[in-house]
Amino acid sequence: MPKIEWKAMNDGDVYVLDTKSIIYVWVGRNSNNIEKLQGAKFASTLKLEHGGGTVVVVEDGQEAALQDRERIAFENLLPLNNKQVTPAADAPKDETVARRICQELKLFRCTDESGTLKVVEVKNGPLFQADLDPNDSFIIDNGSDGIWVWVGKNATKKEREEALRNAQGFITKKGYAPHTQVSRIVQHGEPPEFKTLFKDWRDKDQSKGFGRQVSTTKIATTVQTKFDATTLHSRPQLAASTQMVDDGKGQKEVWRVKNFNLVPVPEKQFGEFFAGDCYIVLYAYIEGSKEHYILYYWIGSHASQDEAGTAAAKAVELDDRLEGRAVQVRVVQGKEPPHFMAVFGGKMVIFEGGYASSFDGAGTRDQGRKSSYMLQVRGTTNHNTKAVEVDMRAGCLNSNDCFVVATPQLTYVWCGKGSTGDEREMAKSLAASKGETLMVSEGYEKEDFWQVLGGKETYASSSRLKEEQFSHQPRLFQCSNASGVFKADEIINFSQVDLVDDDVMLLDTWDTIFLWAGHHSNKTEQKSADILAIEYLRTDPAGRKDIPIIKIKQGFEPPNFTGFFGIWDNDLWNENMTYDDICERLEEAAPGATVLVTSSFSSTSGRGKRTYPLAILKVKDVEKLPPEVDPKQKEDFLSEADFLAVFGIDRDTYDELPQWKRINLKKKAGLF
Repeated sequence: MPKIEWKAMNDGDVYVLDTKSIIYVWVGRNSNNIEKLQGAKFASTLKLEHGGGTVVVVEDGQEAALQDRERIAFENLLPLNNKQVTPAADAPKDETVARRICQELKLFRCTDESGTLKVVEVKNGPLFQADLDPNDSFIIDNGSDGIWVWVGKNATKKEREEALRNAQGFITKKGYAPHTQVSRIVQHGEPPEFKTLFKDWRDKDQSKGFGRQVSTTKIATTVQTKFDATTLHSRPQLAASTQMVDDGKGQKEVWRVKNFNLVPVPEKQFGEFFAGDCYIVLYAYIEGSKEHYILYYWIGSHASQDEAGTAAAKAVELDDRLEGRAVQVRVVQGKEPPHFMAVFGGKMVIFEGGYASSFDGAGTRDQGRKSSYMLQVRGTTNHNTKAVEVDMRAGCLNSNDCFVVATPQLTYVWCGKGSTGDEREMAKSLAASKGETLMVSEGYEKEDFWQVLGGKETYASSSRLKEEQFSHQPRLFQCSNASGVFKADEIINFSQVDLVDDDVMLLDTWDTIFLWAGHHSNKTEQKSADILAIEYLRTDPAGRKDIPIIKIKQGFEPPNFTGFFGIWDNDLWNENMTYDDICERLEEAAPGATVLVTSSFSSTSGRGKRTYPLAILKVKDVEKLPPEVDPKQKEDFLSEADFLAVFGIDRDTYDELPQWKRINLKKKAGLF
């Protein structure tokens, strides 16, 4: 846009306003789903380019709901008392605007291959990424919206210098305003606003479509290749994106925190951790002729405060001995960076237990490795594999992973149907040091295997988890109003520790939407999350229909929910109980679970219709109601429980009432 002002906007489009710290996505009331999706995607790209910031989605007409600095920053750009946008019907059609942009957009090539530098017009828009040649420099003339100079990585010095000089000459030659911006960029350093000028821009290794930009907990099938650590030093951007400084084969020392001191860990036990303890790992590697150091201090999920504090203090002491040359990295269990796992060469194992702490109370004893235990293994290479001890029972199995079940007599390697060949190989490699090994495939277990686990139980084995690669990656969103405005932020590479007990979390597994309510989430967040989940599905570009929305409470997570979080720790808030244990204790089939929206014609729906919460049905604006809801018969879309709570009578009694009484009841409930 030449200028940021309300009159330059229309309510049929989506606009992204970038202030660096806050990126606003303003959504016109008549914009379509693709525009909304592209706006959100572009805002996420900007956030990534800036290395942080907040993305705030502002619905047309809801600007006044912004609070504090977000409201101030927005009003500095677009004062609300001046708001006057063009109706979509009066604005140029998208096709017309696209055609005009294509006509105005021009590409020029700067080359000296003939011995003399020439600037040659190549084409008008639309532009494609393939139009740019790494051997030359190019000028993209975008009229009054700015001029770009793109420098290919193999362009000559003369081409680099002259391209910028010629671009600046365009301003005078074409009569553009003196303040017209000229931007010079180099190949592979293109900002998002440049990429949008091209119809098909695709970054290297970028995934296709509108899906997640970063994978979640499932590790995709890989082709094993040798890791070339030398490239990380010559290409620092690769080291940054992979978080690998080398291949993890440098020198290392490991200490374990005990009674406010560090105890050296024997080399044969390198890679073994206890969830109740803290560790320090000193790693040394050579770059050129210089030695570098990394000090990792690892904090177990059940470590005490005194142990975590000691680890941090001792890391500082060790750094002082190294004259401050070490990079200190705090690592929390479940969020280990790739290089930390690579240091242990695919043999990282986290056991339950650990040293007793003063915080654990008097009489607490140290807990070491058990004679029999079960490990959940995740990873495909020596650089990303770790195993974590889980309860030794069938209810902790997961069809998406491999498990090592170790006993004094025999070690079983159980492979779920959704595990990949690489994952199975890593599990087999990890079990090889534990004596005689027996491979067991899901569905082909013998009775002795189940006896070792204490008998058969229900476990995470949904059809989605049995896919080797998810056709649609699960996505997790954190829903909170802590800032004063209700927001939903996506969490990448999520695990159980990302479930915040102060908030509501939305998990999209493609065929089911889960709303997880933390112990300390407030009612406003829970109601807003209900509405968000329904709107999320309604505006889904994939057009998913008949997808159930299920609400569950913290501590009552069923296997078809926990299975998507990889390693699930029952000790965190379930007192070491599985979902089956909770059901048995409460004598309920699905404790803590409420179906917010059922599939159409579900047997649990009162009249064969999808059901919605009262807050959704009380909306007065007919346009904002779910499409299938009849405004005159909203009560038909209440669940049986809600119907009884709202009217105080069941459906049969309600149907026998005269019409005027039914209308009065609906008015009183806000459904008329």
